[in-house]
Amino acid sequence: MKHLVVLLGPTGVGKTHASIQLAQTYNAPILSADSRQLFKGIEIGTAAATKEEKDLVPHYFVGTKELDETYSAGAYEEDVLALLPTLFQTHDIVLLVGGSMMYIDAICKGMDDIPEVDQSIRQNVHKLYQENGLESVRELLLKLDPAYYSTVDLKNTQRVMHAVEVSLMIGKPYSSLLTKKTANRNFTITKIGFNLPREELYQRINMRVEQMFEKGLVEEAQNLYTKKELNSLNTVGYKEIFDYIDGIYPSIEIAKEKIKQHSRNYAKRQLTWFRKDKSIVWFHPDDVDGCIKHINACL
Repeated sequence: MKHLVVLLGPTGVGKTHASIQLAQTYNAPILSADSRQLFKGIEIGTAAATKEEKDLVPHYFVGTKELDETYSAGAYEEDVLALLPTLFQTHDIVLLVGGSMMYIDAICKGMDDIPEVDQSIRQNVHKLYQENGLESVRELLLKLDPAYYSTVDLKNTQRVMHAVEVSLMIGKPYSSLLTKKTANRNFTITKIGFNLPREELYQRINMRVEQMFEKGLVEEAQNLYTKKELNSLNTVGYKEIFDYIDGIYPSIEIAKEKIKQHSRNYAKRQLTWFRKDKSIVWFHPDDVDGCIKHINACL
């Protein structure tokens, strides 16, 4: 039986370093489960695998999409399931590594069949957002689908807008399509979670933001400023620098502190999501030997 090992955890915890060691141990390729590392041109701000890391271990779903391309967890599910049979021909183990909750769930549990939204509906919802802000879209979601409104992360602009778009498209609540049935897979799945004590995790997040600035995050974001409305750039690290350029933050240092704060907030949301999944076995990211023992026991 072929085996998919899922390595997950909050942003900044140290998934990349651990995954490289485990990939080398098992001669396993890595599939990125990061909804932003997919895109080209934002390598610094997404902490995407470097050329050196990709030379050590084959990586997939890193820097494969243009910034203006639309992509979803459903499309990711299709693409990964299409690739896995080929990888399993030469590998008994494949690693799925990342922190994008919906992408991981799409592979492990399957996605519900969500219809494609008409472009006119999408444009209308986007216009509402542009002219009246996210709160107006939230109010519409509350009217269209109060059940989903009560569970969704209301700060997640993309998710709130998508639920409104689909609800308008099908004429009934978006949540009515979410069956939560777990799909059958022809491979076994082992989930390993990485976490640290809160202060240590937050310290690592702050340090990583400092490293991003040293590597040229500001310059990377400045070069992308004219594209700032793209969904692919609606993410921590770029939004704050765009706000600095727009004069919302009076200094780049304040923008940097906001990136640290928002990254810590995101890590907290990730952990809240992951902790609902009792199949995850948790490790310190430096405990690679413990991970190996656990994986071997699951084979």
